[in-house]
Amino acid sequence: MLLLTFPVSRHFVLKSRIWSSCCRRTAAMSTLLLNQPQYSWLKELGLKEENEGVYNGAWGGKGEVVTSYCPSNNAPIARVRQATIEEYNETVIKAKEAWKIWADVPAPKRGEIVRQIGDALRKKIKLLGHLESLEMGKILVEGVGEVQEYIDICDYAVGLSRIIGGPILPSERPGHALIEQWNPVGLVGIITAFNFPVAVYGWNNALALICGDVCLWKGAPTTSLTSVAVTKIVAQVLEDNNLPGAICSLTCGGADIGNAIAKDERVDLVSFTGSTSVGKQVALKVQERFGRQLLELGGNNAIIVFEDADLTLVTPSVLFAAVGTAGQRCTTARRLFLHESIHDEIVEKLAKAYAQVRIGDPWESETLCGPLHTKQAVEMFLSAIEQGKCEGGTIVYGGKVIDRPGNYVEPTIMTGLPHDSPIVHKETFAPILYVIKFKSEEEAFAWNNEVKQGLSSSIFTKDLGRIFRWLGPKGSDCGIVNVNIPTSGAEIGGAFGGEKHTGGGRESGSDSWKHYMRRSTCTINYSKDLPLAQGIKFQ
Repeated sequence: MLLLTFPVSRHFVLKSRIWSSCCRRTAAMSTLLLNQPQYSWLKELGLKEENEGVYNGAWGGKGEVVTSYCPSNNAPIARVRQATIEEYNETVIKAKEAWKIWADVPAPKRGEIVRQIGDALRKKIKLLGHLESLEMGKILVEGVGEVQEYIDICDYAVGLSRIIGGPILPSERPGHALIEQWNPVGLVGIITAFNFPVAVYGWNNALALICGDVCLWKGAPTTSLTSVAVTKIVAQVLEDNNLPGAICSLTCGGADIGNAIAKDERVDLVSFTGSTSVGKQVALKVQERFGRQLLELGGNNAIIVFEDADLTLVTPSVLFAAVGTAGQRCTTARRLFLHESIHDEIVEKLAKAYAQVRIGDPWESETLCGPLHTKQAVEMFLSAIEQGKCEGGTIVYGGKVIDRPGNYVEPTIMTGLPHDSPIVHKETFAPILYVIKFKSEEEAFAWNNEVKQGLSSSIFTKDLGRIFRWLGPKGSDCGIVNVNIPTSGAEIGGAFGGEKHTGGGRESGSDSWKHYMRRSTCTINYSKDLPLAQGIKFQ
């Protein structure tokens, strides 16, 4: 049985010299959550006091030691030894060798391996969900749901493994055929963020595998335990099928490993999820070597509510989109545009709804909002609140740090700011919602599009014409364009991603699999003649 107590997590890099004293090491071990009886279930995931953060068929890790902290109380959970650059290079070599074997496996057979990965995750879904809640800080139902998302994309990829490919095209030349051939790109470097440490890897991993690619994963340093636990599950499936473990490699690390992946010509595709500022650096490094990139970056998402909206849908939708995961989703609603005729009514309803949100232990079933991931996130929250006030904003609800252990803040509603205020145009990874009045459809659509990011957006209306204008070329410029639902909660069947400073990449469903493959157009002459282009003939 899983015994529940406070959770949350943060990471702090510890230099090896700190642990030179055996006495200090022993004392540190005794304070780890992993050694407390109520957290003994962590060992069922293969975790221990100090974990190896490198996997390439064998486990290792000779780099700096990172301690993972629980965001609910900032207590240390366990430690991970990161990869050195030498270990990174060794892992890339082994991954490239593993690709030679994996690429020869037929796609439906690769799908069978992905099916087994999904089944293995099902067996550990509650344990992984608890770990993610403990280490990242999201509420338990979200942690378990995120593992389910990896399972779902595995199921999706299994079916996809039997239909990926290109068309046979009609040729204008007699006795000729045109074939669009798709082949794996090779090695996919996957760099993921702290806020979705399981699902985003799953989106990339499942599709890359059925496409015939091998994967090299660098998760966020602050969720390294989750990266290790997931890799152990995947590695066991590969081992059970006598396949090289380096097909799904892991190199835990910081900026040094991320830079190495971005600059490495041996990495055929770099999939990066994170902030726009870091994503820009990654993009420049990858482009400099003419490599492929798949970027999933920031989002400054807006909900627009028109005067004809079904108001019974608005309050729960805004609450879910703005407060869910403590405002740390890339699809979190950060801007709320309300028609002037309903502005005051909705703000009043939202303030009452916010007052009923239970903030606290992510493992308690009634909790709707857990902590922020790190103390640094709390500082950014406070900074944004102060900047908003300086720019003319008024706090309607929240705006404070909660006086309790952990990284807890009050979900916040701020009104009175102009639509183009600097703070409104800045993505703050915290539960802060800026509420702004508008007068016309044209005004609201333009304000939605004026920020640099273009991830998710939503309108609430019953006007059919407006809905299709919103979906059309002069409507939302985002990659996710919703109607009468929140900005968050995307389904795996559709492509996930955004435009502009969000990066332009697409993951998960639709034809996102094409990112992980290269295509060639093949002309086959099965006749005895040789008709040449432009009608050229040789005598």
